[in-house]
Amino acid sequence: MLVAVILTFAWALVRDRDPHEIPSALIGHEVPQFNLPAVKGRTLGLSSADLRGEVSLVNVFASWCVACREEHPLLLQMKAAGIVPIHGLNEKDKPDNAARWLNTLGDPYTRTGADLDGRVSIDWGVYGVPETFVVSKEGRIAYKHIGPLTLKVLDETIVPLIERLRRQ
Repeated sequence: MLVAVILTFAWALVRDRDPHEIPSALIGHEVPQFNLPAVKGRTLGLSSADLRGEVSLVNVFASWCVACREEHPLLLQMKAAGIVPIHGLNEKDKPDNAARWLNTLGDPYTRTGADLDGRVSIDWGVYGVPETFVVSKEGRIAYKHIGPLTLKVLDETIVPLIERLRRQ
């Protein structure tokens, strides 16, 4: 019996898995209820009500996150191209650091909520930053990407999904 358990565990570890494709129990469900104040220096906070009416992205980020810095230029390009509204969920960041980061690197977000204690991120099922969610116009989570966005993920998965959701 012990051998069977060990073999099953070993197989689960070595089979072909993409760490960015960890399933989320929230796919297809409405976004969690929340209402966050704006990040320091920003006018618009972020709430669950803001995520209804149009397809959008929610990007979970922090100024202390190295991978967030890596994906940030792609978010700025998406904003410039007008692909989709991007909302920021700033997780467990010091207000001055978050403001400085957005002021220095550029602000790709339409709305940016300050999740100072990380509770909203937990409700969204966030493992760590960065994570990005595609949200339908009905306010339902359609997709979750763990880790920094790449051009490949945008071109092959996220942008086609956004287009498909807009047609529905």
